[in-house]
Amino acid sequence: MSRFFFNDRKQMVDDAIEGVIISSRFHNLARLDTDPSIRVVVRKDWNKSKVAVISGGGSGHEPAHAGFVGKGMLTAAVCGDLFASPSVEAVLNAIVAVTGDRGCLLIVKNYTGDRLNFGLAAEKAKKHGLKVEMVIVGDDISLPDNKQPRGIAGTVLVHKIAGFAAEQGKSLSDVREIAQSACDSIASIGVAMQTCNLPDQNEEEGRIKGGHVELGLGIHGEPGASTVASQNSQQTVATLVKHLRKKTGTDARLAVLVNNLGGVSSLEMAILTKELAHSELKEQIDYLIGPAPLVTALDMKGFSLSTIVLNDEFIKALHADVETAGWQTMVKLHAMPMQKHSIIRKGMQVKSSENATVKALVASITKTLIEQEKALNALDAKVGDGDTGSTFAQGARDIAQLNDDGKLPLNDPAVLLELIGERLATVMGGSSGVLMSIFFTAAGQKVAKKQPIADALLFGLEQMKRYGGANLGDRTLIDALQPALEALKESDLNAAIKAAQAGAEATAQMHKANAGRSSYVNSDNLKGVKDPGAVAIAAVFAGLK
Repeated sequence: MSRFFFNDRKQMVDDAIEGVIISSRFHNLARLDTDPSIRVVVRKDWNKSKVAVISGGGSGHEPAHAGFVGKGMLTAAVCGDLFASPSVEAVLNAIVAVTGDRGCLLIVKNYTGDRLNFGLAAEKAKKHGLKVEMVIVGDDISLPDNKQPRGIAGTVLVHKIAGFAAEQGKSLSDVREIAQSACDSIASIGVAMQTCNLPDQNEEEGRIKGGHVELGLGIHGEPGASTVASQNSQQTVATLVKHLRKKTGTDARLAVLVNNLGGVSSLEMAILTKELAHSELKEQIDYLIGPAPLVTALDMKGFSLSTIVLNDEFIKALHADVETAGWQTMVKLHAMPMQKHSIIRKGMQVKSSENATVKALVASITKTLIEQEKALNALDAKVGDGDTGSTFAQGARDIAQLNDDGKLPLNDPAVLLELIGERLATVMGGSSGVLMSIFFTAAGQKVAKKQPIADALLFGLEQMKRYGGANLGDRTLIDALQPALEALKESDLNAAIKAAQAGAEATAQMHKANAGRSSYVNSDNLKGVKDPGAVAIAAVFAGLK
């Protein structure tokens, strides 16, 4: 089945255009009322008193192109079918609809279909007595030997600069000249780890292997220039920057557009932007545009960087306000500010001590949790948010480091338990860190009062249950931890190991979770899947043998 939300394949572009128009906060867009096969979005407030600026191409690159129609940018956008150039007739109707005596500039991405259809439409429009000029954007530098470089995300910068010039009332020749100058000053390169899904395409394994990214992947899913065996954000950005610097030189002042190709999370885009700000290009970057989806490729898991060599005219144009849905305000690049703040509570002041047996015990527990990270995440992905392994491993790494560095009070179990509780509340994320902190802190308090360790741990468990709200049978780590601790008190470690394992196994048959993220999951999805927290507890006990 297709991984795509739509109703009717034949109507999807029309439906999308309607959604764009009715959601515009400026209420300044309209669709030309003509033949249904002609899809043209125009400025509703346009009076033909200035040079019109038109662009367009295949759909699937939203917010391009309709998202850039509005005061200060495009006058009209001609929308083709998915990844298909609009027809000559559609382009011609757009030109005739919005072009007055001042003329019209067409901004065309360098693809054969777009060049031919926009070009022929321009010639036909001239027969109607209209003045029409055209610039072709070929900003993609991923294939340096290609005589016809593709037009990709840098096209938006041309829209902005040409749109500003037109808004200032400049002549057609002047608008074309500044647009061409912008084209000559822009370089773009993209990378992706997954190509896009199409609405009429069944889900299948992509051609890009796991752990790899494809450099220069086209915005229609065309194969890229090369494959790089890394998904590391720093290395990936460094690779793109290396290519961009060859094009821009090392002295030019730049604005950089950080474009999401559609399928990258906001978190990842922020990370990539940070990497850019610390890359070899950092001293040349004056401004950032984005990170944001500007010219996408449906849901492609990738991003692109576009540089423009700045001059005063470009800076003024890129800064100017617009009334469009898709443009992102350009911002000055600056270092992250740090604001001093005195910590409210300092950590426990403890005196480290040695105990070989306890040291080995701590090492075993932390080692098990770190080794289980991926397996627990995979299990949690089926019933939760996929981070149980990472959460426990994060806490385990912190304690393991303290253990390795000889900074734990290993010969003072009460203080050790309380210190572990404090550290887990600090370094573990979400509710898990707090719950485990309650468990160890409460247990440490009982040990300090000379309670046996098994009784102290059971008390810690009761406090965890009290504050967390979960109990035995609620499909949580308690289903493994409680029977294990009870067995440890009544028998020995072997009995505890068996009890923890049995408790973890039992969670696979519990069809309803009453606590944690799994409580929001349909019972059908829980069936046969063990609770990851319970599995973690069972693994810890098994590792102690």
